[in-house]
Amino acid sequence: MRKYYLDNLRWITVVIVVIYHVLYMYNAEGVLGGLGKITDLSVQYYDIYQYLVYPWFMPVLFLVSGISARLSLDSHSDKEFIKARTLKLLVPSTIGLFVFQFIQGYVSMSLGGGFEGLLAAQVPKPVIYLIMVASGSGVLWYMHLLWIYCVVLVLIRKIEKGRLLKAGAKTPLWLTGLFVFPIWGASQVLNTPIVSVYRFAFYFVFFILGYYVFSNDEVIERLKKIAVPLMAAAIVLCVIFSFTYFGENFADKPINRGFLYSLDAYVGSVAMLSAMARFGDVSNKFTRWMSGHSFGLYVFHYLGISSVALFVARPKLLPAPGCYILSLVAGFVFGYGLYALISRIPFFRWAVLGIKKKKEQ
Repeated sequence: MRKYYLDNLRWITVVIVVIYHVLYMYNAEGVLGGLGKITDLSVQYYDIYQYLVYPWFMPVLFLVSGISARLSLDSHSDKEFIKARTLKLLVPSTIGLFVFQFIQGYVSMSLGGGFEGLLAAQVPKPVIYLIMVASGSGVLWYMHLLWIYCVVLVLIRKIEKGRLLKAGAKTPLWLTGLFVFPIWGASQVLNTPIVSVYRFAFYFVFFILGYYVFSNDEVIERLKKIAVPLMAAAIVLCVIFSFTYFGENFADKPINRGFLYSLDAYVGSVAMLSAMARFGDVSNKFTRWMSGHSFGLYVFHYLGISSVALFVARPKLLPAPGCYILSLVAGFVFGYGLYALISRIPFFRWAVLGIKKKKEQ
């Protein structure tokens, strides 16, 4: 039986990511990225949304990915699993950069003023193109890490031969609370400099916990019983984290390696999982459509947001509120529109979306 709450949790989280990136694009507090501040406000208090959601929304996606890996491996061989994940994750995040996502690189470099120095130095155009390709990764970092995790998972399965999965099914509630400590420990290692989103160990723990622990129905049933207090605890932690660090760079060290960050990330992600398992295991025409298009929304939304920032907000063609609204609309229009278009074009649907055959809409 399909676990609809996982589908719903995935698309809801992607929508949260889209809203986050709109605020991130014009952020004036904490993480300076994108275009930056476009208002005359002395303090953009609404930027606190970023602090409320950032620690846990990507852990949620890796947790769900771990559970999904379990469901896939229950009915497919290791070879079939890796082949499918390579098509869906590795091809779009590598080949897709050269055939489409370099456009995101162009927009991002234009926002950051990256072309001026290159042109002044008379860098050859083929080299500039390669720099655009490298700059076009954007949100695809998630797919890079997830593909690596899937390969490592297959190797781990060959070693442990199902023993860890059986042990995971017996995990009591008190033990799930202690998982925050290995998460905190993992947050201290294998973090890439400069590009802070590549946190190999930190997100890997969430993925592995999803596969070995939270993919078990027995564990989910236990969590469903405490979904409400878990959500309450998560809200309290999000508020504490936000007010503690508002105005500081929450996405890099030392904050993202602190215990409060790890606690917020873990409790927030597990609370979302338990709440959706208890209240969100439903399916209707709307949820099925949102679920079926969430991948496209994730892959393409940032291009819409950043394009509005470059061509509308930077030349100040609209007042700040209009730029925010147009960016949000563009995130969804580009996300759904480009997915609908590219999924119908031979070769591009394979290279950019990992679709071998034309996807029926």
